[in-house]
Amino acid sequence: MKIPVVSIVARSGTGKTTLLEKLIAEMKRRGYKVGVIKHDAHRFEIDREGKDSWRLTRAGADTMLITSAEKLAMVKQYPSGEEPSLSETVGTYCRDVDIVLTEGFKKSAMPKIEVHRREQGENLLCRDEECDPALIAVASDSPLDVDVPLYDINDAQGLCDLIEERYLR
Repeated sequence: MKIPVVSIVARSGTGKTTLLEKLIAEMKRRGYKVGVIKHDAHRFEIDREGKDSWRLTRAGADTMLITSAEKLAMVKQYPSGEEPSLSETVGTYCRDVDIVLTEGFKKSAMPKIEVHRREQGENLLCRDEECDPALIAVASDSPLDVDVPLYDINDAQGLCDLIEERYLR
């Protein structure tokens, strides 16, 4: 069985983690086992109160992983110094969940929901900077003219409906 993966992408400071917390809680409310993988392009330390990994785990993630070029947090050290692919990480560490939500991985081929805030600018990563065919929806705090479904940035229920319809039925 292939586990569906949906990536939440946006510029830094846009609200990816906040939206993920809401999505996790809604998916858990619906009875799903949820894996979360947060991409970190830098070196990281985990499980300190207030950090994203701590917040996402507290939100209800059944499996919480963070990957960077040097570590995999569950915690697993790997000597090669190379970050595993998203597919490899999901296949190795998320076999016991119904769905994996990721934060980041904007260059992956996985389905993506882009978070947009007007204060961050009008341009979308997945449409204006390049046209990413993996974009399935946009969650925004303002109206946009986009070729994919547009949701309010706080509409976790609507986004979960979309995810459930496309990937969990």
